[in-house]
Amino acid sequence: MPGTGRRILALLIDWAAALVISNVWFQNAPLATLVIFAAMQVLLLGTLGTTLGKRIVGIQVVRLGGAWAGPVKALIRTVMLCLVVPPLMVDADGRGAHERLAGTVQIRM
Repeated sequence: MPGTGRRILALLIDWAAALVISNVWFQNAPLATLVIFAAMQVLLLGTLGTTLGKRIVGIQVVRLGGAWAGPVKALIRTVMLCLVVPPLMVDADGRGAHERLAGTVQIRM
C-alpha cells in the first residue's frame, strides 16, 4: 500500500493538471477546475485504473480483491473524493472513507 506522501503528491499532480486545463479554457473558474478534476478521475480510474498523478508516483486503484475498479467504482470514489471530508477519514489500513465506500484500495504499481 502506498504511503500518505505518495498519495498526496499524486492528488496534487492531478489537481495541477486540472488547474492548467481550467486556466487555459475556462479562465481558472473554480467550479470548472473541480469538474475537470472529477472527470479526469472518473475517466482515467474507470478505464486505466490510474490517473496522471497516480501513474507518475506509481499508484493504481483496484477493487479489494485486486480486480479492475471499473467506471462505477471510479464514479463512487470520485464523488466522495470531491466532498473532501471522506478522504480525511482514514482507517487503520490507511484507506479513506471514499475508498471504503467504493470498495477500492490503492496499491503500488
